[in-house]
Amino acid sequence: MKRFKADLHIHSCLSPCGDLDMSPRAIVEKSLEMGLEIIALCDHNSAENVGAAMRAGTQKGLTVLPGMEINSREEVHTLAIFQSENQASSMQEIVYRHLRGTNRPELFGDQVVANEFDEVEGFNDRRLIGATELRLQQIVQEVHRLGGLCIASHVDRPAFSILSQLGFVPGDLELDALEVSPHHRPEAFKGEVTGLERFAVLSFSDAHFLEDIGKTYSLFLLDSPSLEEIGMALREEAGRRVLT
Repeated sequence: MKRFKADLHIHSCLSPCGDLDMSPRAIVEKSLEMGLEIIALCDHNSAENVGAAMRAGTQKGLTVLPGMEINSREEVHTLAIFQSENQASSMQEIVYRHLRGTNRPELFGDQVVANEFDEVEGFNDRRLIGATELRLQQIVQEVHRLGGLCIASHVDRPAFSILSQLGFVPGDLELDALEVSPHHRPEAFKGEVTGLERFAVLSFSDAHFLEDIGKTYSLFLLDSPSLEEIGMALREEAGRRVLT
């Protein structure tokens, strides 16, 4: 087993709040520059750029996991991370069926669909920044049904986090881990808030700009760079574990 440096919360130019320089290819190149070995592309309520990022990663030798950051009915942001593009696409179909509204680029920004060669292939006109009609419990259940991992996003933030919106983590909510923002150290935050003892606490960049990629990351002790191995590390199985 070896250490893997991972940033599993990166947005692309598809996210309305993501910088237009955040193309799939540019993300992969910056990730390698920062010494990352595993990344996950998690745009708001969409996985339309994950295929391009995965292909760009394969060309450059970087593991890119497909995902999305889903906004629940309660306005809780949650990372849904998968091993295959098909799994992410299946989750996207569910999200799209429960997402209402049309994007207004003048207010929220463009939502660019790009390929691995930095070419624009189109624009997503859904209101990706909005909340879905899916309850948080439904999101977790669907992600697990499709074989993915579900990580509560930036739980220490004063908005769009499980703690800001609900005030606690429900005992029957089977999250795989919690993410804190770059402003807190994972273990320190875990000790400050009661009720988090059962979760692994991670930290990622939540990058919307190229210069933020890899500034915050987590280290995993794994046999190989795969979602299955990361899941084992979160559960501390067979020697796999989270190192930071």
